[in-house]
Parts: sequence; C-alpha cells; structure tokens
Amino acid sequence: MKTTDSLCSRPAELLQNLIRFNTTNPPGNEQACIEYINGLLKDAGVETTIVSKTPHRPNIIVRIKGEGKAPPLLLYGHVDVVTVESQKWQQPPFAANIVDGFLWGRGALDMKSGVAMMLAAFLKANLEKAALPGDVIFCAVADEEAGGDFGSRYLVDEHAGLFKDVKYAFGEFGGFNLSMGGKRIYPIMVAEKQCCWMKITFHGRGGHGSMPVHHQAMAKLARTIRLLDQNRLPYHLTPAVNLMLTSIATALGGATGLAVRTMNNPLLADAVISALGERGEIFAPLLHNTISPTVVKASDKVNVIPSEASIGLDGRPLPGFTPKDMENEMHTLLGTDYDLEVLEYDPGPSAPDMGLFDTLGEVIKESDPQGIAVPYVMSGVTDARFFTKLGIQTYGFTPLQLPDDFSFIGTIHAADERVPVKALEFGTQAIYSAIQKFN
Repeated sequence: MKTTDSLCSRPAELLQNLIRFNTTNPPGNEQACIEYINGLLKDAGVETTIVSKTPHRPNIIVRIKGEGKAPPLLLYGHVDVVTVESQKWQQPPFAANIVDGFLWGRGALDMKSGVAMMLAAFLKANLEKAALPGDVIFCAVADEEAGGDFGSRYLVDEHAGLFKDVKYAFGEFGGFNLSMGGKRIYPIMVAEKQCCWMKITFHGRGGHGSMPVHHQAMAKLARTIRLLDQNRLPYHLTPAVNLMLTSIATALGGATGLAVRTMNNPLLADAVISALGERGEIFAPLLHNTISPTVVKASDKVNVIPSEASIGLDGRPLPGFTPKDMENEMHTLLGTDYDLEVLEYDPGPSAPDMGLFDTLGEVIKESDPQGIAVPYVMSGVTDARFFTKLGIQTYGFTPLQLPDDFSFIGTIHAADERVPVKALEFGTQAIYSAIQKFN
C-alpha cells in the first residue's frame, strides 16, 4: 500500500506532518509544505497544478472528475499560520506532539487541521473511486493570515479559470460544536463581515513639549478613542444575521431560544447580549458595524507636541454595507474634525446562497444524531471574500466534534493550540460524506 493510501485514513498523522513545517506568516515560507502536499497527490496519481506570485509562496490546485450532475465543488484552505512569538506553550508549537488525546501545535485549528481533513477526504475519494456528483477541486493556498496577496487574492485575480463553473466551496470556519441551552449546535459559516481598514488624521497646533497646547491633535485623538470605547455604532439586522438568530432560537427553544430571538429587537438586543455574558459577546459584532482603533501615530520626539496625529482603524462593515455607510455612522458619533482615508476594502455579498446548507445539515445529523446545524455569520474575514468575486458561495465546513468544555474560538491563535485526534477523524468522514452529496 502506498503511504498516501494509508494517510487518507489517518488525518492526525497527516496534520502532524503539516504542522512540522514552520509556515509562520510573515514570512510564510509555504513552499516546503506545499511541495509535501504535491508529493502526496502525485503519489496518488493525481495531476497537480502549482501557481505562485513568487517562488517561495506557491499554491496548489488539483481536481478529480465527478459524474457531471453538479457544478464543481471547491475545497480550499491555507497552510500559513500566525506567530507563536511571546507565547508560552506546554508543548513545542511545531513538534505536533499527541498528548492526552490532543494533537498540539500552531495550526492545529487554524487551519492546517482543515487542510488535513479536506486532503484526506480528497485522497480517499480518489483511492476509492467514489461516486461524486461533480468534479471536486482541492486547493491549498499561501498567505491567508496576512491578506492573501500571494494566495487566494492572487488566484482569483490571475487564475480565475482554475475555478470555472464552481458554485459552492468549503473553507473555514464552521462545523465545530457548541453547547448552548443543553443542545449541541454546529454553526456552519454562510457569511462574514467585510474588511474596511481606515486611517483618520487629526490636525492642530503643535509646539515644544514644555509649552502645553490644549484641544489640539492629540486631544482630538484621545476623545475619538474614548468615544469608540464607550459607544457602539447603530444596530442593524441584516438578512444573514436574522437567519442565524432565528435558526439558533428555533433549535434551542425555551428561555435560551427566546433570549436569542429577542436580539432581533433593536430596543432589547444590547441588554440581552449583556445578560448572556461572554457567550453573548459572540453576537454583538454581528448586529453593528464595528471600528477598533489599532494603530496610533503622532510625534516621534518626546519633547515635540505633534501638529498631526492619526489612528489606524480596523473597520468591519456588516454584509451589504459600504465604506460610505461606515463614514456616515462615524460622523454621527465622532463629528467631522478629521481627515478619513480608506486604506483597504474587500467587499462581500449582501446575502448568502443557502442552496447547499440543508445537505450539510444532513451530514452533521448523520455524523452526530444529537447535532443541530445552524447558519453562522462570522465577525472576521476569510479567503471567502476573494472567491465571492467569482460568484462562489463558501460554507465554513471543517467539522470537529469537540468536548463541551473546549473553547474553539479561545484556542485559535493562542498558546497551546490543539485539537482532539478523534475530532479529526469525525471531520474527515463528514467532509467525505458531503463531497458525495453536493448538488
């Protein structure tokens, strides 16, 4: 038996091999990891395509033929990871040790586990000559963690033909279970907020530090940060979030379901979010456009009062909103005594295509009879924002069955990132089932 044939039934070993490539981004250095994946696919007899903007940051795309009854389905994930700098780990972050049933390492959740499960399912389908409704495309990309310029953004802009006729895709994040109201909920990402990075610059009279000035650039900057800290932008209930809240409320029923449903009411939403505590904070950014101050720049001399000061802002518009909408809401809260510059904006669709959701819900129910799939809107962004330009609807579908006391969100990008080995087997089988049922 080929090594590839056995690996497709051992996703944990496959994930260990992926984690041991240090693909911390920046700088990324994804080449060795992609070459490893390329070797596995070639060993399995699959023709591979590698494209790259620069030699050391390649992306790999492969396809197996289906029966032509459905458009091609795309499985994609990134192999770069965030830094472990200044973090204290119980296990070496690139050793991929298995301890107490968990596989430890950077990328164990975000998102080499997803890549490993997709690749294992893809290899299994190829090995077993599975009956696939349409072609299945597997794509492992670089550079998701730093903007996608060498990864998915590059592929969509320069190699769109590789994804011709694709309607649906599986990507990150979704399919992991949460315990809510005594029920086991599996959120499947169907939409995400947008990314709108901005800079606002304040002007005023500068001078020598020994001669204080008041109500000038630094004071305006401080006032703005305080207002953003103490206030939310206006409430909005978008179609995607309304669908999410309604589905969760119906699944939970009872008092908890009623509390979730009440978030549809703009007069009560913030009070309900506060009452739900930490769990409620998951919903807060989904009901508001959000702005987070992240970079402050002013004088570079301690004895010079700056005549200009600026704040870098991480803006996250809801689906269907634009930078102009954000600007108008900022003016209402902050006034207009600043210059605003939009640094980067990646638009997304205003409403999701739910055509494949019920099929994925059935797969979850088959995998876990107590599981209830619900649509999920993500407050962050993924590479889905690039593929949507090609009319591709991404579902966050990297299923994991996790212990009730395990914090998926709290473990991503953190020290001691890890995943249960059994969860990888659960997810691989779920993806394998899904790629035989898509339409």
